[in-house]
Amino acid sequence: MTTEDPWSRVETALACLALDPGGLRGLWLRARAGPVRDRVTAGLDALPLPRRRLHPTIADDALFGGLDLAATLATGQPVMQAGLLAQPAALILTMAERCPPGLAARLATALDSPAHALIALDEGAEADETLAPALADRLALFLDLTDISLSESRDISLDPQRLAEARARLPRLALTPDHLDALTRAAAELGIPSLRAPLLAAATARAHAAWAGQDTVTEADLAAAATLVYGHRATPLPDQAEAPPDEPPPPDPNPDQGEAQSEDQSQSIPEEMLVEAALAALPRDLLEALAAGRAARAAKSAGGTGAERGGNRRGRPLPSRPGRLTPGARIDLVATLRAAAPWQPLRRAQTPGRDAALLVRAADIRLKRFRETSDRVLIFAVDASGSAAFARLAEAKGAIELLLAQAYARRDHVSLLAFRGHAAELLLPPTRSLVQTKRRLAGVPGGGGTPLASGLQLALATAAQAKQRGLTPTIAILTDGRGNIALDGTADRPRAEAEATLLARQIRLSATPALVIDVANRPQPALRTLAQIMDAPYLALPRADARRLSSVLGEALES
Repeated sequence: MTTEDPWSRVETALACLALDPGGLRGLWLRARAGPVRDRVTAGLDALPLPRRRLHPTIADDALFGGLDLAATLATGQPVMQAGLLAQPAALILTMAERCPPGLAARLATALDSPAHALIALDEGAEADETLAPALADRLALFLDLTDISLSESRDISLDPQRLAEARARLPRLALTPDHLDALTRAAAELGIPSLRAPLLAAATARAHAAWAGQDTVTEADLAAAATLVYGHRATPLPDQAEAPPDEPPPPDPNPDQGEAQSEDQSQSIPEEMLVEAALAALPRDLLEALAAGRAARAAKSAGGTGAERGGNRRGRPLPSRPGRLTPGARIDLVATLRAAAPWQPLRRAQTPGRDAALLVRAADIRLKRFRETSDRVLIFAVDASGSAAFARLAEAKGAIELLLAQAYARRDHVSLLAFRGHAAELLLPPTRSLVQTKRRLAGVPGGGGTPLASGLQLALATAAQAKQRGLTPTIAILTDGRGNIALDGTADRPRAEAEATLLARQIRLSATPALVIDVANRPQPALRTLAQIMDAPYLALPRADARRLSSVLGEALES
């Protein structure tokens, strides 16, 4: 297997999967629909398992089995049907980047046994459109066809006779303790925390050796396994320039023993070879893209969309639930019939003389449900007091203006309030108007005291109103010091601090995400304490310009 020919790696991966689908668990195939992907999926004919196609919205009864509605209505007796997971199969999950967490958990549980294999067809175009971590952790193989053109691909035809001989050879192949140690150390060197990765790499190495017609597992097989299994799991390595220089080893009191140890180590398999093999076959920016996808998935709840909420009119379909017919409710006819079908013989016996083809009771009603994501609103609370030097206030305005453009591109709402003098003022209610927001931001004056408590109170009230409108609020507080103006407008620092502490607790109890940015020339311990009470991240940026401040603020809001 050579790194110069990416398609040979594709053929090798399919051969290994065809030899041991239960041990490798499956394949994560990242590619848009097209002739190149069709050539890979056509090679799945060599798998010794029947293929079953899944959709991200598949219902539980289709997976695990349930009532066969048509047969039950035809016979008048409950007829059960088997689900897709009842028999070993190669499950082909289309649009895998859209797989909901519930389905990912069910498929992950099924993959914990060697009965099934999963081929996840990932068509994601962005970094956050990728496979669920629960599935990515269980699939041994990863292939990215994004940069492979049709001219670089070819039809995949695995020789059935060679496959049969390799399957007969596979049970006799085993890895030595040195092999397992090398794979485990290489996984640790690449920053892979999962213990499944070395096990999947070991199974891949055995399958690769069997396909190559060997009776033992060699270093080349380990390198091929590291390329296929470890590459997409690796995390970006730290800059080697930042590593401290290696200290010279102490003198060896027993030179003869040292020579013996060096001879033993020379016979072991260096994990550096496996690390280089895993990284060499990947595009330069793939590690960063995969890392960005992990971060985006972790931050999805606070990202460009707001929190999920249930509804009965629109959004992603959810399993139907029993309910009453209320205005606006939508009946799931198939689920209602499925719930009523088993009771038909009993109901006809209890109500003689009824000629109705189907007797439906109120308890049979199933209502459709949907899940939609609410819009997010970023509430900026800007300290415009005199203690915030005009240069720092200008930098804060510039950072917010840069961040507003990103929020506008994501169709987020933005709200702006400033606290100075004796109280806070709402300059801009939640809006999507970028021009209006910039105009209000430019008109924020500076000077006066620091009514921090009033700013927190107004931010909390704005967040509460946003929640009532179905928005998901996030509060970002930019200030440079402690509050010295109480809620009644008097200059009373102890009371102002006590009121700010009380309002910080209320923000925490309201479960509203928040962020505290300390823009003072010297970090303020009081602001760090306030952020801890609020259960919010604290960032001290004493000498950051507007662009740096905007970058850090955007990353914090997305985390």
